[in-house]
Amino acid sequence: MVKDKRKITVYYDGGCPSCIRDMQFYDKISSRAGKQVNWFDITGQESLLNHIGIDPKKALTELHVRDHNRKIVTEMDAYILLTGQVPSLKPLAWFISLPSIRQLLSKAYHWLVNRRL
Repeated sequence: MVKDKRKITVYYDGGCPSCIRDMQFYDKISSRAGKQVNWFDITGQESLLNHIGIDPKKALTELHVRDHNRKIVTEMDAYILLTGQVPSLKPLAWFISLPSIRQLLSKAYHWLVNRRL
């Protein structure tokens, strides 16, 4: 399957039930809005991740998204990019980008990830 280079690519943990649910939910919403995302399961892909500049261990603990310009963004910037793709979620992207909200969500996200791992 050839991937569309105009779409963003989200690197997700296919071994994480919560990550899969989130991916399916977002995919459903983004498809309705006419936006599609390339989803890449990082499970067993350490060599490829290293090749494209993503630390495989960080890929398990932080969301990584490749934007339209092939730049990799992580953590809250990745969530902002992802949610900003869908018109109905743009207010959420704006809210997440507020400095105090961003810091709070980042801490909560890392706490949840560390609990999962």
